[in-house]
Amino acid sequence: MSTAFLRRTSRRLPLAMALACLLAVGFALIAQYAFDMRPCPWCVLQRLLYLVIALLCVVCAFLPWRRARLALSIVILLAASAGILAAVYQHEVAAKQFTCTLTFADTLVTTLGLETLWPTMFKVTASCAEAAVSMLGVPFEYWSLALYALLALGAAVLALRSIRVRAG
Repeated sequence: MSTAFLRRTSRRLPLAMALACLLAVGFALIAQYAFDMRPCPWCVLQRLLYLVIALLCVVCAFLPWRRARLALSIVILLAASAGILAAVYQHEVAAKQFTCTLTFADTLVTTLGLETLWPTMFKVTASCAEAAVSMLGVPFEYWSLALYALLALGAAVLALRSIRVRAG
């Protein structure tokens, strides 16, 4: 395969992943503001992870160095894995607790000052138990988990492409 073809196709996947992350955050904001689905700290943490992954994917799409793309793909894979863990924790533990105060997500959001920095996006307005909502019979956080799993798969494909291109 020509290097121009690989360069062109290697940009599509990370850009599609970035778009998926931005759509997920957009959908969460619509759910929050149009349907009054208030976010808990774990929801806000997942929004942050989506935005970080989107940024990393855009950078990865335009990096000219294969080793840097490989390293960034691994970071994206780790961030998506953190999203999977956050979604599972939110469903299995946090949603069953009355409060999320002093959990990892609450502490991180507070420490980073996200509510002050961008309140429309990161203001926590519900406890974990209040934020436990289903969509089409599936808990909201499991929809998020599914997207994180797809993002992890995409990051693995990006990493393998970087290795394969480098080896070839």
